[in-house]
Amino acid sequence: MMRLIRLWNSKRRTELRARLAGRRGRSGQATVEAAYLIPVVFLCLLLLLQPGILLYDIMVMQGAAAEGCRLLATKTDAAGESAEACEAYVKRRLASIPPQDQFHMHAGGCSWDIVIDGDETSGRVRVTIANEVRLLPLVDAAGVLFGLVDSTGAYSFEVSSSAPTQPSWAISSEFGLDPEAWVGGDR
Repeated sequence: MMRLIRLWNSKRRTELRARLAGRRGRSGQATVEAAYLIPVVFLCLLLLLQPGILLYDIMVMQGAAAEGCRLLATKTDAAGESAEACEAYVKRRLASIPPQDQFHMHAGGCSWDIVIDGDETSGRVRVTIANEVRLLPLVDAAGVLFGLVDSTGAYSFEVSSSAPTQPSWAISSEFGLDPEAWVGGDR
């Protein structure tokens, strides 16, 4: 039995030596492959990071614009000037975007361009938010090449949200938008 185990071990050692002898000429191959592959992986990560930043900005801006529309459609002037209160509310929502140039260019102070149209008495309300970002390295070179950035090197984009102030079923009802008729003024 011991003899069989020794024979088995010697066969395994011989096979192992043969495998190692075959690899001696390729011992640095993995290092060379990694030297080519690592920069490519980092470049791909960089190219995926910029769209992620822009999508985050757009999602936060779109949410802030939609909340601003909701506030405009339901807010009354009893609580203060509607447009000013809405703009302050939207700016608080936009504070979740970091003040880094790659997310939002903070030129001295708050540089969000917020346009508010309408109030609770109009048929529709609209909130438009514009933003400028500085693109990441290599992506900014492509932006210049394709003419996507302005003369300062900033990429500009905007989102807009629009909403009716009253639901369509309320407008088309027999009582219309008169609150007294809804509460039972005709009954």
